Amino acid sequence: MSEQSFEQNRSEKLASFVAGARGRVLPEAVRDAGRQALADFIAVSVAGHQDGAVEALRAVAANWNAPGGARIFLGSKTQPAIAALLNGTMTHAMDLDDVHYAGGGHPSGPCWSAALSLAEHHEVDDETALRAFVTGYEVMARLGGGGQQGVGRTLQHHGFHPTSIFGRAGAAASASVLLDLDQDQVANALGVAATTAGGLVGSFGTHSKPFHAGKAAMDGVMAAEMARSGFVSGQNLFERDKGLLPSFLKGAEFVLPELDFDEQWYVLRNGYKRFASCRATHAAAEAALSVKDQVGNRTVTRIQAFVNPIALVAAGNPAPRTGLEARFSTYCCIAMGLAGYRLSAFDFTDEMVADPAVSELLPKIECIPVKGQSEVAAKLLIDLSDGQQMEASVDIVLGHPDRPLNWAQIQDKFEGLVAPVLGDERADELFKAVTGFATNDRLSIPRISALLEARQH
Repeated sequence: MSEQSFEQNRSEKLASFVAGARGRVLPEAVRDAGRQALADFIAVSVAGHQDGAVEALRAVAANWNAPGGARIFLGSKTQPAIAALLNGTMTHAMDLDDVHYAGGGHPSGPCWSAALSLAEHHEVDDETALRAFVTGYEVMARLGGGGQQGVGRTLQHHGFHPTSIFGRAGAAASASVLLDLDQDQVANALGVAATTAGGLVGSFGTHSKPFHAGKAAMDGVMAAEMARSGFVSGQNLFERDKGLLPSFLKGAEFVLPELDFDEQWYVLRNGYKRFASCRATHAAAEAALSVKDQVGNRTVTRIQAFVNPIALVAAGNPAPRTGLEARFSTYCCIAMGLAGYRLSAFDFTDEMVADPAVSELLPKIECIPVKGQSEVAAKLLIDLSDGQQMEASVDIVLGHPDRPLNWAQIQDKFEGLVAPVLGDERADELFKAVTGFATNDRLSIPRISALLEARQH
């Protein structure tokens, strides 16, 4: 196929792939990957359910008072778009949700939020919801992929958040599958997703970042509902030379990912986060944690951290003032690791930022961007007052597709996030419902909803 025809047909290929989802057979490995993503999605959402951004949106949703059948996690039921907004926001609130490492952003927040809210509201079966999630994931990953020179990374360097930009398309794809839209309707839904895309890196460290994922989910649901109702949009907004890309990336050089839907499943290379901070901080934080016992109580005089440049684009704050800002500070995450913090969902507090064990290390840290260095690698050189220099390095961060988490590690993360909120028994029931998702004729969605209806004190 020529480059010209490849580019001209991108939007049509997207719509065709989404429209064919209900009849597509998913390999068992893909189905299992979808269940793993669901487990992680629910766990990080429960952990983030009381985040400031979520609480503010709960108040807004309460004022709207819109009746419906879709569960807001640890809250009431409402319209699917509103539930997707709330659930997607809480998913991203702790910055602990899954990630497409080639640049597509954080897929489960937009895609699972859209799929579950619509499935519950319309009483659609688990199997269709699973297909919807996988379809949204595959769309989102391809649109934002390409690696460090690809679309997602280039957008980030230009100040835009890939999760917010392409999360709308992923959520619209998932929602279109749930609503069983035909190809023309899907094209209209994706067009609405494209024309509503937005989200600024400059808002990182505020409530707006998790809102990006929630609003993407909400807009995706609305786009599909609008298309089902006859709304007509531009259907060619995903080409290189028109629509979304030239509008956001004027004059930029980037690798345009191929829409290779027939060749591979990107969900098989989903990434999971150990730390409740920006993904760009993880390699340096893991390196710090690996050497903390060797450093012990000795005095650190200087730390040089060699990191991928994106670590300073997305998380370059050298002096965070709050726990929220600390999530986007490679400097603080290094200091936390050396100070013995696990960088869990419950560690990023204002009290942690004021801890002398952390605050006294911050001025001693120099982050050095290394062009061409892997974004999942980091090296620390740590100078001690006794004249010794220690080195700590990570080649591939744990949770990356090339060093993946297994089911036991996902369960450990799930229990660590859910049990403190729901209690051990309910957390165990919830995990069983997730691992049994789309494996038999029983519907897991109503059971999951019931377990997430209210907190257990």
